[in-house]
Amino acid sequence: MSNYPGKGKVAVLKTTPATVLEDYERLMKLADFENVLSKDVRTGLKINISWQTWYPACSTAPWQLEGVIRTLQAAGYADLVGVHNDTVVVNTADGEQNNKHRYITDKYEVPCLYLYNQDFEWIEYKPKKPMLVLDKVYPEGIFIPKALMGMNIIHLPTVKTHVFTTITGAMKNAFGGLLHRHRHWTHSVIHDTLVDLLTIQQEIHPAVFAVMDGTFAGDGPGPRAMRVYEKDIILASPDQVAIDAVSAKLQGFDPMSLRFIRLAHEAGLGIGDPREIEIVGYDIEQEQPWGFVQEDTFASKGQKLIYHGRLKPFEKILLQSPLVPWSYFASNFYHNVYWYPFVGRKRVEQALQTKWGRLFASYGDGGVVMPGMEPRTVAQAAVGLVLLTSLAAGLILSLSKKKPA
Repeated sequence: MSNYPGKGKVAVLKTTPATVLEDYERLMKLADFENVLSKDVRTGLKINISWQTWYPACSTAPWQLEGVIRTLQAAGYADLVGVHNDTVVVNTADGEQNNKHRYITDKYEVPCLYLYNQDFEWIEYKPKKPMLVLDKVYPEGIFIPKALMGMNIIHLPTVKTHVFTTITGAMKNAFGGLLHRHRHWTHSVIHDTLVDLLTIQQEIHPAVFAVMDGTFAGDGPGPRAMRVYEKDIILASPDQVAIDAVSAKLQGFDPMSLRFIRLAHEAGLGIGDPREIEIVGYDIEQEQPWGFVQEDTFASKGQKLIYHGRLKPFEKILLQSPLVPWSYFASNFYHNVYWYPFVGRKRVEQALQTKWGRLFASYGDGGVVMPGMEPRTVAQAAVGLVLLTSLAAGLILSLSKKKPA
């Protein structure tokens, strides 16, 4: 069982664009960040980029990043570093520009680590505690970035739903940073994977902290194709399980019904039962029910057929073979060629008329990148559709052969 300062404690505040930077400082103080995070070691800020295009509630907000950096620097944390991972479907270099993260890190002279660069060493890590699934998913060894060993980590997630984990937050934010490009191999056991990753984090980091932004919050098929709401709320905690549980409760979900929260609670990694969580600052019982729901996209429905449905027998060949680029293409095509230009862009335009949208636009040069159909993805579409058609035909043929005469 893990014991650490602030276990089971979550700070919550309501905020406004005019006060948000000061409110982040007050929030972190309510969560006793100086009692948790040593100033004698490097502190990494695990920035979340769920899409290279700005979409409200999807990725770390610029005021969230700025508020945390300002608070840390004012408190004497001299060795700060941004931490970025890449994904097979998100371009991080574009993402940190379009989400205005690069503007903030440059402004405050905070360097960034890009864990996907060739110069970063990935080392085999042998956890001290038993793993639920990672040792089985990666029988040749669990590899993590050497650069993250021994540093404090502050996760910077947002309040939103997720197609695979119902909600995504602090625990899910480690998924990109600690696991390499084959992390999609774990999607069929994603809940157990998040628990394993928290176990590893508590072994390799002197302290783990989370600061979560819910100024915009999203429900539906997260993390990208969401409906967006202004909720004006921010959260902080040293307890990754507890902050995710409070986020889930705010959204309208029973935290202990979510497998990753329940398993982490039962393992003693944090507190997932809301009845045992100490909330300081804003009394969330004042909130009107949000009533968020978790939904699927066309792409995630296909993925779930592979992870849990009729296509499960083909999981390895589809996701762990030279055929794997088909899934990257499907996600890119759905989100960047269809969904954003025809659905998401209108929602972004509406969001920019809100108080938080106007604040986002005010950062940097005042511009907001709202792409149409991405030319590179469109160019790949013809080839990809041919490959997908061929693959689908092959799978149908295989399935039909398995049916009894």
